[in-house]
Amino acid sequence: MDVGDLRFLFGYDRWATEKVLAAAEGVGDDVWGATGVVGERGLGSILVHVLGAHQRWRASISNALELAEPEAEREFEDEPLPSLAALSEAWTAEFAAFDAFLDAMTDRLLALANDGVRVDSMLAHVANHGTQHRSEAAVLLTAAGRSPGDLDMIDYAHSVAVRA
Repeated sequence: MDVGDLRFLFGYDRWATEKVLAAAEGVGDDVWGATGVVGERGLGSILVHVLGAHQRWRASISNALELAEPEAEREFEDEPLPSLAALSEAWTAEFAAFDAFLDAMTDRLLALANDGVRVDSMLAHVANHGTQHRSEAAVLLTAAGRSPGDLDMIDYAHSVAVRA
């Protein structure tokens, strides 16, 4: 996997996340704040978890590779459940931070390993982790009558090809 592959993968990650966040607009507090629906989580806490994991992995890898000033790894899930608007704002900030992170990434850095796991594999995990939890959120949104629509990577690939 090279930096170009990661840009595509995380372009998809952003596209799909934005579709889920858009579908969540207007959902009632009973759906947003529910718990115990998927394991211990509900819609809001699932989406907070995805953001928290995204932030932690980016900060951890960035810190290990010394790509920027060391960044504290916050525990976003330990904070009270934010509103959808606050979560969307936090995602906007994370997308900008991740863009800067990818701008500093090189193919050489992607091939480095920590505990035997290459950086590119760690980043593939982050994207795949998001896919799993977005699908959980999509099921909950669909049940609430607010389906985000198709989230398949091929649909993203097609949208990118059409724009090119």
